[in-house]
Amino acid sequence: MRFRRILFWLLFTGGVVAAIIWGFMPRPIPVETAVVKRGPLQVSVEEEGKTRVIDRFVVSAPVDGFARRLNADVGDIVRRGETLLLLDPLRSTVLDPRSRAEAQARVAAAEAALKRAQKEVEAADAEARRWETQLKRTRELHAAGTVADDVLDEISASSERSQAQERSAEYAVEVARHELEAAKTALRHSAAQQAQKPAETVAVRAPVGGRILKIVHESEGVVDAGEPLLEIANPRGLEVEVELLSADAVKVGPGTRVLFERWGGEHPLQGLVRIVEPVGFTKISALGVEEQRVLVIADITSPPEQWARLGDGYRVEARFILWEGEDVLQIPSSTLFRHGEGWAVFAVEEGMASRQPVELGHRNGLITEVLSGLDEGDTLITHPDDAIDDRVVVQPR
Repeated sequence: MRFRRILFWLLFTGGVVAAIIWGFMPRPIPVETAVVKRGPLQVSVEEEGKTRVIDRFVVSAPVDGFARRLNADVGDIVRRGETLLLLDPLRSTVLDPRSRAEAQARVAAAEAALKRAQKEVEAADAEARRWETQLKRTRELHAAGTVADDVLDEISASSERSQAQERSAEYAVEVARHELEAAKTALRHSAAQQAQKPAETVAVRAPVGGRILKIVHESEGVVDAGEPLLEIANPRGLEVEVELLSADAVKVGPGTRVLFERWGGEHPLQGLVRIVEPVGFTKISALGVEEQRVLVIADITSPPEQWARLGDGYRVEARFILWEGEDVLQIPSSTLFRHGEGWAVFAVEEGMASRQPVELGHRNGLITEVLSGLDEGDTLITHPDDAIDDRVVVQPR
């Protein structure tokens, strides 16, 4: 009987002690985890942009006159030299020697502009041939395995860009020829009126082939010399303009790769930065904050058939690739926290949190490159709070 009583009290005391010990034992803290892995990583800047035609020509009235109604619509295709509308002479026009001198000066200026445009075509042609030779040589080296893919892509894009610049220069020559013809027409008109001869009807012709983008003067009526009538451009020659924050624009330069996303197509379009304008401007954001922005111009380098439905003034999302790597050790930025003057993470080792100082590389906001301190496959705690500390027992969810 006494033995049973002793055994009972021993068991009771042991149970109480065990309950007390169990009650004071630290319970595992449930945590969210992520795994250190290797993979591609890009550091980029994103901003909204819009397309615009590279070469836009404003067709203006060469002389004062009475414009007949324009029988065309926006989007219509016009051919080079096609008559767009007719200008009838004004009966009350009186020209003086000053007007004739101005007309002669415009002819001389147009002739000089044509010569300059022709020289620019020669320079653009030489540059295009140089890049074509460089591309051929690079392709041979790439086939031999001595040149990387990104170098070949960069040379290929530069070659395509030089060809586009050559086409733009040729377009400028056509425009200069048209302006010269318009200036000569105005001079002949002035001479006819000074000689008191009946002036002829002036035909306003298309300087280049393309599509009508905008009609400024559609109805018939009196127009002054130099008054815009309509705009013509080739919608296949597009570029993208993006207003970047000045702090981001300093990270971008000519040749920076760009991805155009959310433009309406299934796949992003490739592009290269051509110009970062050296002058910024102030813009008020939607929140009423003044921002300093810089205009960045980029060319679309993807095949034209991929963006055939894009037009002038279409919205795109431009993502400028500042840095990229293919095999980068990376972790979610949500695993990082400040520790002293550096950064650290909590790794899960044998069911406990272990503080690990890390050295970081490039960051893109959500993902961060790790230079040292971790190995591929390590398990880390994401969003660690104040309850997590070194050697604390944790339970991954």
